[in-house]
Amino acid sequence: MSGTTWPVRRLRTSLAAAAVSAAVVVTCAAAPAQAAQQDKLREGGVAQALWNFAVSPEAVPGANDWSCRPSAEHPNPVVMLPGTFFNIGADFVKAAPRLKNNGYCVFAMNYGFTSASFGRVGGLGHNRDSAAQLDAFVARVQQATGAAKVDIVGHSLGSSVSMWWMKKMDGADKVAHYVGWAPSSHGTDLNGIVRLADSLNAMGFVTGLSEVAQFPGVLEQADTSDYTRELWADGDTVPEGPEYTVVMTEHDKVITPYATQALKGDDVTNIVLQDMCPDDKAGHMGLFNDDPTLQLTMNALADGPDDFKPVCEGYGMPLL
Repeated sequence: MSGTTWPVRRLRTSLAAAAVSAAVVVTCAAAPAQAAQQDKLREGGVAQALWNFAVSPEAVPGANDWSCRPSAEHPNPVVMLPGTFFNIGADFVKAAPRLKNNGYCVFAMNYGFTSASFGRVGGLGHNRDSAAQLDAFVARVQQATGAAKVDIVGHSLGSSVSMWWMKKMDGADKVAHYVGWAPSSHGTDLNGIVRLADSLNAMGFVTGLSEVAQFPGVLEQADTSDYTRELWADGDTVPEGPEYTVVMTEHDKVITPYATQALKGDDVTNIVLQDMCPDDKAGHMGLFNDDPTLQLTMNALADGPDDFKPVCEGYGMPLL
C-alpha cells in the first residue's frame, strides 16, 4: 500500500511546486509589462482640452520634464508652440503624451500673453516679441538637455512665430525638423475679410484698436500686415538647414486660401491632409486632435519614409 502511495504523493508535490514556480515566473514577467503600460501617458481629447484650457493652461502631460535627456534614437528635444487663442494645456493634450510615450523629450511654451489673455489666451502680443520668447525658451531647453538642435512643432501662429525666429533671428541653425500645422506664416485673407477691410480703409483703425485692446498678434497675421511682409521681404524661401513639413487641410476657414500655407525651399514637404485621407473633415482648429496629422508629425520627426501614408482614422474636429 505505502509502496504505491509514496510515488503518487511525490508526483503531486512535484506538480504543485511546478505550478507555483510557473505562477511566480508569469507574475514576475507580467509585472514589468503592467508597470510599463501604467507608465504610458493617456492621450487627451476634446473634453480634456476644454478642461485644460481653463484649469491647466500652463501644463500638459508629457511636456516640460526638465530632467529629460534625449536618447540616441531621438536626439532632438521637441519644442511645441500652440496657435492663437490656444494654450499648451489645450493644444497639445494628444500630441505631447504621444511624443513622450515614443521616447522624445517634449517641451511646450505659451507666448504672446497680454493683459487680455487672462492667463489662458495665447498669441495676442506682438509676434516679434513672441519670437524673442521662443529664442529664450530654446536656449533654456538646450542648456537643460545638452542638445545641439531642437525640433519645432507649431500650430497656426506657433508656426509663424517659429518661422520669424528661424528667418530673422538665426534660429534655423538650431533646428533639425520643423512641422507646421496649418501655419499662418504667409498670413491670411480670412475668407476675403482682410481685402474688404483694406478696400474700406478700415485696417488701420482695426490695427490701432488691437493695440489698445492688447491683441496685436492677431492682426499681424493678416496677409497685408507689416509683420507678414517683413517676414518674407528677403525672399519667399525658407532658411536652409532644417527639414520642413507642413500639414494643411482643405477645410481650413481661418488661414485662407489654405494653399498659401505651403512653404518653398530645400527639404520642404507640403501635405494636404485630404490627399492622404479624403474623408478627414478636420478644420483649422481640429488638427490638434487629428490622428493622421499626428502620424505625419511623428513620421517627419523620425525621418520616416517619404511615401508614408497615415492610417485614416481618429479624425479631428471639423471646426473652422
